[in-house]
Amino acid sequence: MQISATIVTLNEERNIARAIESLRVVDEIVVVDSGSTDGTRAIAARLGARVIEEKWRGYAGQKNFAAACASFEWILSIDADESVSEDLEGEILQLKKEGPKFRAYSFPRLAQYLGRWIRHSGWYPDRKIRLYERGIAKWEGEYVHESVVCSEPVGQLNGNLLHFTCASLSEHLGTIDQYTRLAAAEVRASGRRVSMRHLTVDPLWTVFRTYVLRLGFRDGLQGVAIAWMAGLYVFLKYARARIE
Repeated sequence: MQISATIVTLNEERNIARAIESLRVVDEIVVVDSGSTDGTRAIAARLGARVIEEKWRGYAGQKNFAAACASFEWILSIDADESVSEDLEGEILQLKKEGPKFRAYSFPRLAQYLGRWIRHSGWYPDRKIRLYERGIAKWEGEYVHESVVCSEPVGQLNGNLLHFTCASLSEHLGTIDQYTRLAAAEVRASGRRVSMRHLTVDPLWTVFRTYVLRLGFRDGLQGVAIAWMAGLYVFLKYARARIE
């Protein structure tokens, strides 16, 4: 079992070294960059990754392109702001020694937000399929929230994929601005009608569900921020779909 790790990048010099250095268990690292103007490509190449420049194809398209460029059939796909924990590394190493029983595996993703590891608020375990044979799985999702879709049963690993999210509220607001534009385009493309309920009730319900039902209050001040930012995301998605 030989594994190619794939990472798609755009101006990720802050994160890329951490991601690559966590990939000790793989046999190859492929970085597909869509036009970085910072040191991303140079850092990746210096750390031993094979760097490919490719114009942006969308999130799913870019990640499928990266998988197609890999030398090996098994793909470990991570984002530049993620890294493989030691526990997950150990489980993958065990798979390589004993041989896989499945052709795709999921594992939980643990996010760090404003300096705190978030274990509630609907953010954990956030299990993702990220280790797979490219012949039976691929990325899907035209706009946002792309994910790996697999045609066969999926095994489960328990080690965490670490996700280093926003370090500041300003950064989170910037992310919301970017993603709600894409989400609004998806709503418009679907032909769904945006009602006043979407603009009023849904954002408040999202805040309540995140903070109360999903135990966001156990995540401290960061849990408060996550809940209100989630509500803002829902409002902006529908407002932009209706107005812009």
